[in-house]
Amino acid sequence: MNVHNLMEDVVIHTVNELYDNIKKEGASWLTCDCENCRLDTTSYVLNRVPAKYIVSGRGITHSADVLENQQIKADVEALALQGMHIVSDSKRPFHLAEKSDISDSDKVPSFNFPTFTGTVIDGGSFEPVPGAELLLKYEGQPAEMMDKSWANPLTTVKSTRGAYSFWVKPMPAEAAGITKKFNFAIEVTADGYEPRTYHFVFPMISDDCAHTNLDSTISFKLKDLVIFKDFMINPME
Repeated sequence: MNVHNLMEDVVIHTVNELYDNIKKEGASWLTCDCENCRLDTTSYVLNRVPAKYIVSGRGITHSADVLENQQIKADVEALALQGMHIVSDSKRPFHLAEKSDISDSDKVPSFNFPTFTGTVIDGGSFEPVPGAELLLKYEGQPAEMMDKSWANPLTTVKSTRGAYSFWVKPMPAEAAGITKKFNFAIEVTADGYEPRTYHFVFPMISDDCAHTNLDSTISFKLKDLVIFKDFMINPME
């Protein structure tokens, strides 16, 4: 069964269209329209709109109701503009750092990972947690990111409501078409909270080369990372 969230199509199209149009207009507040900023804005919107799921084949016939709904379009556009302002005002660490030297011309069979996204929330209030530090590990070691613009560890910020994202660097494969399961762990720490570690297994099929261009349509949403107050530290809360 192949389940798809139609809102991803709506949001991705809207975000990219707005970035292109506002950049063309030369708006002074738009400080950057790179792939990282577009992905952060897309994540911002998707975390704030209800999902509209379909099962491929049966549900696609009903997609027009979502894709052509003017109120949905207006709501997504308003959130996208809000997200663009927030992302422009608070870029992630190493945002303008030099990229890696990997090139798509390097025809080495590789496992190409999607971006991993999610949210850290308080287990008592169910509110996003800013200031939480997340470390993504692979086989017990910090996972290597695609380039320096993707921090690992990273710290969640208030403006993006506890959202986080990682993009793991491609890993070499013996050949294209090989299936492998990758074991990851995310360590979460925050002042006043008990530290938590979340594990997940991600299956991949190797490609014929490493991909270095970010495709904002290819991402994997992890379940909410829930952390709880440490009452030994805050006994009155």
